[in-house]
This record gives sequence, C-alpha cells and structure tokens, in this order.
Amino acid sequence: MYIKEGEQISDFINILGASSSYFKFQDVIITKDMKNKANRIINCTAANLDKAVNAAQKQIADIKLIDEVKGIETLPDKLFITAKKRLEFPELGLSELAREFEPELTKSGLNHRLAKISAIADKMR
Repeated sequence: MYIKEGEQISDFINILGASSSYFKFQDVIITKDMKNKANRIINCTAANLDKAVNAAQKQIADIKLIDEVKGIETLPDKLFITAKKRLEFPELGLSELAREFEPELTKSGLNHRLAKISAIADKMR
C-alpha cells in the first residue's frame, strides 16, 4: 500500500496511536499551507503592483507626448486637471489618485478620463 496524500498520512499516523508524531506532522502540514498561501498573496500583490506601475508609466508617457506636441493646457479642463494630477502623483494607483481630486473621483471616472487622454495620444502617434 502506498499513501501519498497528507491527510491520509495523518490519519495513518493517528491510527497507529503515535499522537506525538501525529501532532508534529499536522504542524508541518499547517505551516506548509500557511507558507503557500502567503506566497500566493505575495505573488498576486506583486503582479498587481507591476500592472499598476506599467499603467502609470504609459499614462505619463501619453501625457508627455501630448504636452510635447501641443501642450497639455490645450486639453479640455477635466482632462487637463487629470493630466496634471497624474504627473504630480506618478506613484499612486487609480484608487489613491482618484482621492486626490476635489471633489473626489471614482476609480471608474478617473480611468475613463485617462483612457480619453490615451486615445488623444494614440491619435498623435
């Protein structure tokens, strides 16, 4: 007989009556599971951070292109303010940047404005 699954091994140790070994094995399983969950969270957070940084860099590049070609002051008022805020706070994600507006914008509203800026820059390319 071959036992591979952690739960089956744990049950087998328990049936043998080796309670000390059973608890040590359970501790190993719990520790391993916690490390795996922590790694998944870290990897997901890192991927999201990379995505946010790349998006912000593209937004800044779009704004700089518009500024070089015709000046960001030529943008409609809402887009001009959005461009200035993005340049002022390049490190912020959308949610944090949206809170910098007065009145505060929604993340969706800010994303919509940035998409308009991106479309303008794309037409200039």
